[in-house]
Amino acid sequence: MTEVSPSPRAEQRWTASAFVLVSMAVPFLLPAHYSPGTTWLLPVIEGSVLVALVIVDPGRIDRPGRWVRALSVALVVVIAAGAAWSAARLVWDLLHSSPTATVAIDLLLSGALVWMQTVLAFGFLYWELDGGGAVNRHLRPRAHPDLAFPQQLEPELAPPGWRPVFADYLFLALINATTFGPADVLPLARWAKLTMAVQSLLSLVILGLVV
Repeated sequence: MTEVSPSPRAEQRWTASAFVLVSMAVPFLLPAHYSPGTTWLLPVIEGSVLVALVIVDPGRIDRPGRWVRALSVALVVVIAAGAAWSAARLVWDLLHSSPTATVAIDLLLSGALVWMQTVLAFGFLYWELDGGGAVNRHLRPRAHPDLAFPQQLEPELAPPGWRPVFADYLFLALINATTFGPADVLPLARWAKLTMAVQSLLSLVILGLVV
């Protein structure tokens, strides 16, 4: 009798939620002008959306619905907007010799935090856009992925039904920010290629100007 492999379970929400909290903490460690409006504005919005997501889809990310998808996209948009603002402000300060960019220790700390913030933002972007998001990857996996992980190209490297989770996308964002190009994950969709190109250029600008 052939043993049937159990269906893979949906991704747990706590990992992505933990890194949302990290993203919320970054603005409080940066100078105030690195945040749009006030320092607490974006963290409050991120926290509110995160709480709403946990309420409507607690535990594992497996509940389809227009509102769940809208909340997930909204959260990623806010995180990305905060990272974009901080990166733009850092570049502006460096190019215009702002007083906050003339003290070496402060500059290195701000540069490291902004760079980390962009890595988190792109990790969330890849996670939310690939295959239509975590819910769709679980319920309606596509035959042709937007981002091809090694376990998808070589199924014998992973258990049956393997699917990427947030940690895999965060690792992709980190590697792309340090090597300025894809390592083990191949961008197949045009949006993935363009997004990875933008991240590589942004990381190069931040690291180059700070150094």
